[in-house]
Amino acid sequence: MTLPEGHVNIRRCAFVLLMLLSGSALAADIPLHAIDPIGLWLITLGIVFLIAEAALPNYGVIGLGGIVMFVIGALILSNAELPVPMMIGLGLVSALLLIALLVRALKTRPRHPVSGDAGLVGSVTAVTVVESPDTRNGWVQLQGERWQVSSATPLHAGQPVRVVGRKGLLLQVAAADAAPLGE
Repeated sequence: MTLPEGHVNIRRCAFVLLMLLSGSALAADIPLHAIDPIGLWLITLGIVFLIAEAALPNYGVIGLGGIVMFVIGALILSNAELPVPMMIGLGLVSALLLIALLVRALKTRPRHPVSGDAGLVGSVTAVTVVESPDTRNGWVQLQGERWQVSSATPLHAGQPVRVVGRKGLLLQVAAADAAPLGE
């Protein structure tokens, strides 16, 4: 299974973050018996949750839990005399990571309607068939379906038209260069 490029970069960033955190903990020059293992586990789980936030589509729920665990773990370890600026810095980095992930997730959400009447009205397509007795009626291909259309002006095959309304299974169209209704 091949992963998209973004997943590979997330894994690399997570690995680098874990390496930095482990290096910071070792560089703190604190005796290991003075460190509470519950605090370390909470910090580690908080980081794991933040990494999971990047891979799962949950819009911040797991990341928020990760930040809470991280902060609680840091508070537990504050008894071990870890540098307070390091705890604050790591908490801020975690919060910024979560905010960046939320912004990225919200940008991927669709903003315009893609189905139903809202997705049809305003669409432009070409007339495929014109009915011979009445050239104001014809057929178009739109969104993978064949639709019967009606126009106030005569149509011809290949003419680009814009959907301006719908009555049941009949689309009302106008020439694509004409202004849509309401303008």
